[in-house]
Amino acid sequence: MPTRYDYTGKDVQDVYDGPGGLLWEAVMSEQIHSGKDEVTERMAKAVGLKPGMHVLDVCSALGAPARHIAKTYGVKVTGLDFTKTMLTKAIERTKAAGLDNLVTFVDGNAMDMPFKKDTFDVVWGQDAWCYVTDKERLMRECARVVKPGGVVAFTDWIETGPMSDELWTALNTFMVFPYLETLDGYAKLAESAGLDVVVREDLSVDFARHVQGYLDALERAYRPDIVAAYGQQMYDEVERGIRLWRDASAAGQVGRGRIIARKPSA
Repeated sequence: MPTRYDYTGKDVQDVYDGPGGLLWEAVMSEQIHSGKDEVTERMAKAVGLKPGMHVLDVCSALGAPARHIAKTYGVKVTGLDFTKTMLTKAIERTKAAGLDNLVTFVDGNAMDMPFKKDTFDVVWGQDAWCYVTDKERLMRECARVVKPGGVVAFTDWIETGPMSDELWTALNTFMVFPYLETLDGYAKLAESAGLDVVVREDLSVDFARHVQGYLDALERAYRPDIVAAYGQQMYDEVERGIRLWRDASAAGQVGRGRIIARKPSA
């Protein structure tokens, strides 16, 4: 059982309603996940998105993946998030893109979703469930709201190798993660929730490359703006944290994985 830190949903809200959300968007783009549209496309094709499907994007943030799959595949998307700034911007950007007929956003908690059972064809997540304090409860909710025969598909940041307690604490504290799950751990949670795992894929090689890209972007493009807006101390802290993640990913200690699981037909 991994060490769990006393971070709550309020801590996550404070990050993304404050400068943290702006900083991550600057470094990672409005997708706020590794690989941007390319990775969203890979998962969409693996899932087999088709026009008319209803997708739930859990922890949808700024809504960029939701807009992408709605525009590209003609699916209806409901985004679920509980950070006010992210929700407000997601709604504004979706309306500006002319996609508010396909994409809507709901203020809600991933561990107690405000939807009836068997509502969605696909439950979707990208690199955000690492913030959820009770991943077992999250998975049960995903299994509840997806239709029989439907799919739960997500990527997330994961633990991939042994590390010291000091490093584990530093990595999770920088990101305000309650803990990191492993790929096998996520598969077990999905199975315990009654889902059949059909894809269990380690994406850590790409992850290490992406984290190096975040560091490069920070140092080359965003240093002056961050220092001007938040001060040198904030910049130094962000750079230190991303370096920690860069080094840990290069050492095979942290990475990224993808799970695709299907709910048995009734």
